[in-house]
Parts: sequence; C-alpha cells; structure tokens
Amino acid sequence: MKNTYACCIAALALLTATSCGNKAPKQDAALPPTPVNVIEAKKADALYYDKYQGTVVALNAVELRSQVGGFITGIFFKEGDVVKKGAPLYEIDRRKYVAAYEQAKANLLSAKANLSKAQKDIDRYNMLLKNDAVARQTVDQATANFQTSQSQVAVAQAGVASAATDLSYATIRAPFTGRIGISQVKLGAQVSPGTTLLNTISTGNPIGVDVVVNEQDINRFYKLQKASSDTTFKLILPDGTEYSKHGKIFAIDRGVSDQTGTIKVRVQFPNADDELKDGMSCVLQVLNDNSGNRVQIPYKAVTEQMGEFFVFISQDTIAEQRKVVLGPRIQSNVVVMDGIKPGEKVITEGFQRLRDGGKITLGPPPAAAGAAPAK
Repeated sequence: MKNTYACCIAALALLTATSCGNKAPKQDAALPPTPVNVIEAKKADALYYDKYQGTVVALNAVELRSQVGGFITGIFFKEGDVVKKGAPLYEIDRRKYVAAYEQAKANLLSAKANLSKAQKDIDRYNMLLKNDAVARQTVDQATANFQTSQSQVAVAQAGVASAATDLSYATIRAPFTGRIGISQVKLGAQVSPGTTLLNTISTGNPIGVDVVVNEQDINRFYKLQKASSDTTFKLILPDGTEYSKHGKIFAIDRGVSDQTGTIKVRVQFPNADDELKDGMSCVLQVLNDNSGNRVQIPYKAVTEQMGEFFVFISQDTIAEQRKVVLGPRIQSNVVVMDGIKPGEKVITEGFQRLRDGGKITLGPPPAAAGAAPAK
C-alpha cells in the first residue's frame, strides 16, 4: 500500500514539473519604429521623348543612266561636289549622233523640196482644169502626190526631232541642283542605254529621316503633321550628340504594311551645313504626349515586385505601401503618372526593412558626401 502511494506521489510530481517547464516567458514587447528619411513629392516640368530608330534619306535622289550607247568621252564635275541644275556631267561620243542629226535635217530639206514641187504641180493643173485643158485624172494624181509630200515632210520633221533628242542624250546633265557621288565609270568606258549606272545625285538641304512606327501610333503622327513645335522632333546623331536643328513631318506613307503592321513616316530637317548624310543611321526623338508638369520623386524610392512598382508613403508614424504607375526617368528622378499626389511624403531611405502598415520614425537626414561627422 505504501509502495503504491509513493508511486502516485512521484508521478504527480513529475507531471507538475513537466508542465511548469513548458511555459515559455511571454514576449509581447513591440518592435521599435524603423528610422526612415522622406521627401515631399512635387510637380516639375517633365519633357521626355519616345525613341525611334531612323535612317537619313535624301528627299530627291536620282540614279544617272545613259539613254544612248557609246564611249564616255568627257566627265565635267568633281566627285562629291554640289552641281547646278542643267550642268553637263558626262559626255558620250557624239560623232554618230551629230551625223544622224545632220542626215535627218537633209532629209527634211529634201522632203520640203518635194512638197514645194507638188504644190506647184497642183496649182498648175488646177488652172488648166478651169480651162478644160487637162484631164480630171491628172489633177487627182497631182493632189495625191501633194498629200504624200506633206506626209513625207512630217516624217522628216519627226526624224530631225528624234536625232536631236539622241544628240542631246549624248550629254548627260544634272536634273536638279544636288550633290553628286563618286563616278561609277571612267573616261573611255562603254555604256549601254538604260543599264549602265553612271552616278547618283541627291539633294541635301532639306533632308529627311525615315522611321517605322506601329499602326497604333498613326493618329498621333497625323496630329503632329497638322501641328507641332520646335521641341516635338529631335535627332540624335551616330556619335551620340544632339542635332542642333528641329524637324517637322514631311510625309506619312500611303498605307500600313500587311506583313509587319507598321507604317513609314518621313520627318524633314534643315541641313544647310551638310551634317546629315544620305543613308546615315540616327535616333529620332518624338515628344511624348504625356510631357508637362508632372509629379516626380527620386527613383531610388521605387521597388519592383513581379513587374509592378511600389513606394512607401509616410502617414505620420505609419508606412503605407502604394502601387504606382511610372513614366520615364529624368536624371535621378522618375515621373509618377498615377499613385502619388503632390505634397505626399515619400520614404526614400530605410524602406527596405518596412512592410505595409509598419511603424516609422523620421531619422536624421543623410550626411552629405565628404561632410565632417556631427559632434
């Protein structure tokens, strides 16, 4: 009986000790507020541009090809120079074309002489016919000869015009004032009509820049074609510098490509100093429609989660996490299109340890670089 009582006492003591050992000390102390730095969101002028890859193109360019065959006997320009409209550029051996022209003129003179004789014959026969001194058949034959002579004169005149045209084609002239390229043929080279490329001439001032835009932007560019300012179009050159002149829309292509869903837009720029060259690559900057007086905050205050952007806003002693819609970056700041109002305080430092609704306290402003520590 005593042994049974002793065992019960021991078991009760062991259970009491175990339950007391499982009781952990209560930890209900709150986390201290997180020190943060804030900055007030303010509106500022924000001009930003959409970028399009562009190619410089001449507004007028022509490949020079001969319309008559022969050997090159003269080149009258310096390669790369600006040539005036109508200036002679190449000459093809003119001798056979001069001979053909002289022959055509001689044929015309002969035809005119025959016409004169036929005219005199018909006048004579008509006078004799009035006196019944010649048969009617003879008069009819004289009339037919006169009409034949008239047609022969017309043929001869066409021959002269054709020979004169060929002779003029033997001298190739500048179709407009422009810059001529490097000659593709040399003196003595033989050229074939319509096939041999002699050179290329193009205008340089003004000059165009071609860009390809999505069909969704067509209406935007039509509006810019009707009204734009000096800040609407800017050009970045291949070396990264900004072109000093501003452009305007010259033309929008007639339709959208059914293969790519894009349309070509040509923007015209002044080029008096010949800085822009045909075929040059460049970047066309087009003023964004959302440019203007916009809310801006430091970019370092933004965090990204799953492709969405968030900032922490100071609500007295509470941090509120807020989703924002960002615009472009402007130096160290970023434009906020939606989510923040002017005057709200954005947490710029210390937010890495925050969660939505967390407690905060304003910490000291960050020390300037190189400044001595406060004593």
